[in-house]
Amino acid sequence: MKASKEISSILDIMRALRDPENGCPWDVEQTFASIIPYTIEEAYEVADAVERNDLDDLREELGDLLLQVVFHARMAEEMGKFDFGDVVEAVSSKMIRRHPHVFGTPEDRERGLYPDLWDSIKAQEKRDRAARRADRDTLEADHKHLLADVPRALPALTRALKLQTKAAKVGFDWSEADPILAKIQEEIDELKEARGTKDQKRISEEYGDLLFAVVNLGRHLGVDAENALAGTNSKFINRFSYIEDALAQEGRTPQEATLNEMERHWQDAKQKANPQSRLKVTR
Repeated sequence: MKASKEISSILDIMRALRDPENGCPWDVEQTFASIIPYTIEEAYEVADAVERNDLDDLREELGDLLLQVVFHARMAEEMGKFDFGDVVEAVSSKMIRRHPHVFGTPEDRERGLYPDLWDSIKAQEKRDRAARRADRDTLEADHKHLLADVPRALPALTRALKLQTKAAKVGFDWSEADPILAKIQEEIDELKEARGTKDQKRISEEYGDLLFAVVNLGRHLGVDAENALAGTNSKFINRFSYIEDALAQEGRTPQEATLNEMERHWQDAKQKANPQSRLKVTR
């Protein structure tokens, strides 16, 4: 492998794509904000390849994600802020700093990764970052708040979990899951009430409150909401595909079937996935 040569190649390609005179018009007109959806999408594509255990796709998707990093770095370089080398240097320094038990003195390595080390190092990094930003006007006040540094671009379920976890660290939390179940029922009742008003804004707000409470329940049960929902999505796809296949054997499509007929095949798919489920129903 000639990593340095390959990195130089992709940096040269991006430089050419962004050239105002001879580059690609689409690439030239992009901004940090305009390519963020693509950056997020590529991260999801990486996760999808991992979930499917497709290493060929993973190699390609990691390249696509790297291109997004190169893209952002190139735009920053054009502004005279930083370049790709600065990005690499920053993350390299961070990893060394956060792993003194690997890269530190013999005494550090002997000591190992003791409890709270990672959190204490990250806390110091945040203090240093806040100090560097002290002369900026934007967001200065926000950085005094505990939850201000939870990234807004995270998927909503993941961000909800991070917000709840940070608040829990200072004691703003239930001690067990049962009260959260009661809270979920309360949110369901409020959503029912909101439906009666036909106020779509209020309905959306109450629905969001319900989702937030469900994420909190998952946290207390040791279940990550994002991963759990991803598993359910896959299960839904498998069962709906079963419906399509079963109907195809009858010479029909879902559009030609009734809801009751599709529900019957759905229940068949559930039973075949878990043969014990039918026994539990009849006992």
